Amino acid sequence: MKQDILHKAGDLFLEFGFKSVTMDHLAQDLGVSKKTIYGYFKNKSDLVEQVAYYIRDRIHKEIDEVQILQLDPIEEMFEIKRIVMKRLKNEKTSPQFQFQKYYPNIYDKMRHSQVCKMEESISKNIDRGVKDNYYRKDLHKVFTCKIYISGILNLKDEKLFKDSQLTPKELYEEFLKYHLRSIVDTKGKQRLIELEKQQLE
Repeated sequence: MKQDILHKAGDLFLEFGFKSVTMDHLAQDLGVSKKTIYGYFKNKSDLVEQVAYYIRDRIHKEIDEVQILQLDPIEEMFEIKRIVMKRLKNEKTSPQFQFQKYYPNIYDKMRHSQVCKMEESISKNIDRGVKDNYYRKDLHKVFTCKIYISGILNLKDEKLFKDSQLTPKELYEEFLKYHLRSIVDTKGKQRLIELEKQQLE
């Protein structure tokens, strides 16, 4: 039952926001009493924290599974994009703002964990890309990693992108194009064009 609650709460939080979804709302959607939910979670803050870890662990597991496949580095980035896209809604308003505003301590812990995972993943991706001639040899790995992480985190800044007229999914698409086109070499550019064409088919 606990896994069912975490899964449903995660879906609702990501769609409507961490503050907007009440325990009554969650209980009604699950078809259970609030008492049942409180049997597993002390309060809403406890639920939010466990849901945040639940979502994080699922995403990290899926990223690890992609890396095991040993795809070329550009295709790997496209597969990771697919994982992220599954959890992004097309609405302009992101649940990130509510999460940060109303649960700042949990948000900070999740952000630190997210940064560590991104740094590990992107660092490996860049190493392979340079080694296999997909990315430029003159890349500064640490700088490129930090710029990528900074960009991803700031995509969630609604004030910064309020005039972009782009949905969260469109922002991520544009950012990945920007990132890859700035680091690819000739071989990588050809592969990037191939994958972009495949997406349109």
